[in-house]
Amino acid sequence: MQHSPGFLALVAAAKSKIRETTIEEVSSRLKNGEQLLLVDVREDDEWRAGHIPGAVHLGKGVIERDIEEEVPNRDAEIILYCGGGFRSAIAAESLQLMGYTNVLSMDGGIRGWKEAGLSVQIPKT
Repeated sequence: MQHSPGFLALVAAAKSKIRETTIEEVSSRLKNGEQLLLVDVREDDEWRAGHIPGAVHLGKGVIERDIEEEVPNRDAEIILYCGGGFRSAIAAESLQLMGYTNVLSMDGGIRGWKEAGLSVQIPKT
């Protein structure tokens, strides 16, 4: 996907202010039995096409509105992901501005997750 220069500048600015994690790190932690709070910030149709098992869905358009209900503990570790790691970086910065202290964006997103051969879950309809 070709992204506009303005969007890429916004992502670069966000990435300079947040922490990122890798697909390998998240996968390894899950394989070791850690209970991670994974939040998929993609659109509804993207979520329905498949997501990381165990993730919750709070789309980027509503995450700021709904995060306090889903995750009231502002110190909880939250790992955000999207398609490739751009929207999740912007969302991570936004949550930090709301006072969340332990937010990470998964670089590579679900595209990288799938490319690594990791499983996705399709919601039952």
